[in-house]
Amino acid sequence: MRRDPDPQLTSDAPANGANGTPGERDPYLTQLGERIRSLRASRGMSRKDLARGAGVSERYLANLETGTGNASVLLLRQVAHALDVPLPVVLAEVDGLNGQQATEFAQMVQWLAQLPATELGRVREACRHALAPAESRDARHRRIALIGLRGAGKSTLGRALAAAQDLPFVELNNVIEQEAGASLSEIHSLYGQAAYRRYEMRALERVLREHDDMVLATPGSLVSEPATFNLLLSRCYTVWVKTSPEEHMARVVAQGDMRPMEGNREAMTDLRRILQARAPLYARADVSIDTSGQDANTSLQALRAQLLLIGA
Repeated sequence: MRRDPDPQLTSDAPANGANGTPGERDPYLTQLGERIRSLRASRGMSRKDLARGAGVSERYLANLETGTGNASVLLLRQVAHALDVPLPVVLAEVDGLNGQQATEFAQMVQWLAQLPATELGRVREACRHALAPAESRDARHRRIALIGLRGAGKSTLGRALAAAQDLPFVELNNVIEQEAGASLSEIHSLYGQAAYRRYEMRALERVLREHDDMVLATPGSLVSEPATFNLLLSRCYTVWVKTSPEEHMARVVAQGDMRPMEGNREAMTDLRRILQARAPLYARADVSIDTSGQDANTSLQALRAQLLLIGA
């Protein structure tokens, strides 16, 4: 059953500002709303999806995201749970940080919150020193992982690169389905976001155990899960495959998938928001390649040239 907030919290009247002035937006509530919207976008969730998962009304969520409604801690806890992030990630004040720093701060808090209590002391000590890379440079460069939003060309480019360099090609989505014994849509609908993230981590750990050399195409949202993304970065040479929002959409539709457009007049706006939210995360890749306006062969040659420069 849906648990809507107190009617006062869903009022159209703006929340009082920092000085209690009616109609003036409180900077913290504005920042809080922007963070929730960014977290939702990075996970590719619509406002309707998040409202349903959190058990709140879309009107409440809209007011929350625009900073025009005060929020109770209990309701924010429901929103954080639906986003599958710890509450401190939603509540944290990150004044003075730019967009990328704020995103990385949120990722760090999320990662720390997932650690067992017994590990926190070890992490605190490790932060005092520079940690050695998990693997040698040569070992990491033998695994090439492609990251980026769906429709950028990861699968097409990955298969071509694997064939050209005589390497196995692995589509992580397929391994996730094998681990779960269910399709991706079934995992999400039956078990939810948190379960999907667990299967995603298991799948990545599995392919890393089984392949010393490979080309790996990853799901677009993998970068939103700190522990999984950090593992990928430490064990693989990562390539951000990117293109324009228009080409992202056109390629997905050309594959026969009309879901992004069905019943969604703001599909392109949502896509741009997702790209904006994830860009600081994708930018952590070792290199990037833009496939906008390029055929598959041209993109392949550009990527191979980049890899040749670093000996991968």
